[in-house]
Amino acid sequence: MTALTFNAADDDPSRFKSSRIVGAHFGLTPRRFQSGEKDQTGHISRAGDADVREALYSAANSLLMRTKTPHLKSWDMRLVRSRGRRRATVALARKLAVILHRMWVDGKEFQLTGMEVHT
Repeated sequence: MTALTFNAADDDPSRFKSSRIVGAHFGLTPRRFQSGEKDQTGHISRAGDADVREALYSAANSLLMRTKTPHLKSWDMRLVRSRGRRRATVALARKLAVILHRMWVDGKEFQLTGMEVHT
């Protein structure tokens, strides 16, 4: 469902210069408050489609809680220990958006050791 929601919201994958921009398009990057010498990061920007952001967050949360694959989960568990569970889940949702966009541009299947996800 997440991939279908992502594909429906992002109709043309070539409009993004790189896959890293997709997270900002869907509001999964922190807001910046800059003024002179101050540089503060805030909550996520919440720009873009809320349904896609919700689907990516839900997929990241289920991946974090219910999956035993070591690749993305080990990276995210380090973030959970240092930054907290919610921030780590948003970071994983952004990473999933980047992966989905890259898969769509390349036309490849996403494969992890011991787990296959077909598009």
